[in-house]
Amino acid sequence: MKNIVVTGGSGKAGRAVCRDLVEHGYNVLNVDVQPSPDPCCPFYKVDLNDLGQTLDAMRTTGGKDHPFRKFSVADAVVHFAAIPAPDLCPEDLTFRNNIVSTYNVFDAAIRSGIKRIVWASSETTLGLPFSPDNPPAYAPVDENHPMRPESAYSLSKDLGEEMARQMQRWNPDTTFIGLRLSNVMAIDDYKRFASWQDTPRFREWNLWGYIDARDCAQAVRKALHVDFVGADHFIIANADTVMKRSSEALMKDVFPKVKVTRKLGEHETLLSIDKARKVLGFEPEYSWRKQK
Repeated sequence: MKNIVVTGGSGKAGRAVCRDLVEHGYNVLNVDVQPSPDPCCPFYKVDLNDLGQTLDAMRTTGGKDHPFRKFSVADAVVHFAAIPAPDLCPEDLTFRNNIVSTYNVFDAAIRSGIKRIVWASSETTLGLPFSPDNPPAYAPVDENHPMRPESAYSLSKDLGEEMARQMQRWNPDTTFIGLRLSNVMAIDDYKRFASWQDTPRFREWNLWGYIDARDCAQAVRKALHVDFVGADHFIIANADTVMKRSSEALMKDVFPKVKVTRKLGEHETLLSIDKARKVLGFEPEYSWRKQK
């Protein structure tokens, strides 16, 4: 599995995914509406809300000058293209864009004979933003936590997971792996972490979680090769929180009534990655505490 189409490869997480795949010897095509500011692979401008354009990107049926002519059909699709967060656009626009583009990518991949789709779901499906008035059901939050989308953005991701389950049911030899990504951080973002330490409530909304963009890319690469057929989803976060205070103290101070289901490591993530570790072989390599 060497020929990969990455949608949204010009975004923060998408750039890291493209670079990681290229560095590991994959042939990668970045499909987006704008080129990457840090290009490492060919770029193909595609409006994923148009099924015809999306099919063309999957099949790469262009002429001899097509940027991805080195192969005729991709082996897998990594779908990261989306309006990436709530409140960036009107709710109806976010919902329409994310739902239609996801349907088109899934459908075009299947029509093109592509059997593996790895895509960006979101931690927001689990009830974010958390607060004392809207606490998690328990912590650490895992994949069994109730789905509680609180915005058009998170609803689009929730329905994307259902779309993946049903389209996989229609096509039982396919694999759909949804990555419920935590808040993606690049190296330059770590300089902001110091300003959060005196105000833990500032980051309560996702239980102080994050995912280093490079570890996000690792999760994608592991998902491309895991021996699995079906549709499933995984929380993808770093192994620690964004805070210097212990995870136990954070829960006691901010969410004192929430049941903590096990003894916590000092800075252990409150977005459980146990399933991703067990099934995907995912193990975070980076931390803001030890920047590299």
